[in-house]
Amino acid sequence: MKRILVFILLGLTLQASYGQGPDEDQLGAWYMYFYSADFGDTQWGVQGDFQYRDWRGLGDREQLLLRSGLTFTPKDSGVKFTLGYANISTGQFGTDIDNPVVENRIYQEALFSNVILKRLLLTHRFRYEQRWVAEQDFRTRFRYNIFINVPFEGTTLDKGTPYFAFYNELFINGERTIGEDLEVQFFDRNRTYLGLGYALSDKLRMQVGWMQQTTVNWQKGQLQFSLHHTF
Repeated sequence: MKRILVFILLGLTLQASYGQGPDEDQLGAWYMYFYSADFGDTQWGVQGDFQYRDWRGLGDREQLLLRSGLTFTPKDSGVKFTLGYANISTGQFGTDIDNPVVENRIYQEALFSNVILKRLLLTHRFRYEQRWVAEQDFRTRFRYNIFINVPFEGTTLDKGTPYFAFYNELFINGERTIGEDLEVQFFDRNRTYLGLGYALSDKLRMQVGWMQQTTVNWQKGQLQFSLHHTF
């Protein structure tokens, strides 16, 4: 499996040191709903996602994430821009103590797609985040995600189409000093995902997959269950 991932990522390598943190052998789970809608025939719309993440599947909250934004797509550009807000509460690993840390976040995003070899459906997402984390100084973060969907038949994700899904997202910290004499690394984390999807309709898709998240201090696998809804 590791050789396959290395091939897909075209040689992308990450060096990280591992310290104390979550149980890396325990499989977690993320439950996610993504939505997007346009305002009629205008260039404006909304998009967002709601996610519940659990350290061990259920019963040990990792995060509750609520995110929504206003979108704008310039005519004939093929690029969708988003200005949004997110609220995130992060729990500590372990069921005995939760004591969540609350974060408020504003983000700007650019999203565009292209097709390779007729069946490789690529989407690129660049995101810049301004973060206000409880008891920390103001922080920023840069993110790049490449999504690849490959339909098993045909060249689009029409109703009734099964498909293979892959993504890789890299996170880079802006500010290194976060207060209280604490610093973070330039590299924040990386997420690599492999999954299977099915188009329930032309506007609703479901996916099930496995994601490995690598931070400076730990590496952990997560199951991901997601719905992708276009109104």
